[in-house]
Amino acid sequence: MCFDYDALPPDLPEAARSGGPESGVALNQQLTLTSQDGTQFAAYLARPTAPNGAGVAILPDVRGLFRFYEALAQRFAQAGIEAIAIDYFGRTAGVSVRDETFEYMPHVQQTKADQVAQDAAAAIAHLRSLSPAPRAIFTAGFCFGGSNALQQAANHQGLAGVIAFYGHPTAARGGAAPAIDRIGDFTCPVLGLYGGADKAIPVEEVQKFDNALSAAGIEHEIVIYPDAPHSFFDKTFDTYKQECADAWMRMLTFIAAHTPKG
Repeated sequence: MCFDYDALPPDLPEAARSGGPESGVALNQQLTLTSQDGTQFAAYLARPTAPNGAGVAILPDVRGLFRFYEALAQRFAQAGIEAIAIDYFGRTAGVSVRDETFEYMPHVQQTKADQVAQDAAAAIAHLRSLSPAPRAIFTAGFCFGGSNALQQAANHQGLAGVIAFYGHPTAARGGAAPAIDRIGDFTCPVLGLYGGADKAIPVEEVQKFDNALSAAGIEHEIVIYPDAPHSFFDKTFDTYKQECADAWMRMLTFIAAHTPKG
């Protein structure tokens, strides 16, 4: 598991927003999207008051869509970014709102990489349908979602970049080849953010991925925070405030650098 049910994403650094903590959000909306295979699944949209031309599809951890990712979508909107967070379990758990008693692992085990790709594509299409439409769209994922975000770099979704927090680069679920084995198909830049004390993803595996991206000529930045554990990007982890602020700024800088000017 990545985040506890009561976890919350870190606040944006002051440099990335103005006004109070809820400023900059024009709309919060629960959605039901339809995937290519006809599956309906839950999503959550947050729209900024002053769009900056970027959009992000948020791919959650193993819990699927819950309040952490709804709050994260709002944080992105505060920074001027159109944001949509998706759920993975429309095929097995429906679209109902779930609480902390939801047993997610049986549903995670039934996910398929091609179905996740279809759901991500539906979220990306929804972002493109907005007015004004984002000029650049990214995926940002966490843990299971970080691995899924890396996969989208090879799925020809027309993305401007992918962002992965502790996405495993050399292992995969749901019938997909590991991200490291798909680098030859990557079509966009990569930002990877990892904890050096993450027991689930050895630093050596991250470095292997970094080297493979370099060898393939893929634009990328891989950051390892030496003492940070898995799921360090959490407002309740006071110890890692500095790492969280740095991760936010790296994300926003990466997005800005790959979003064409209007």
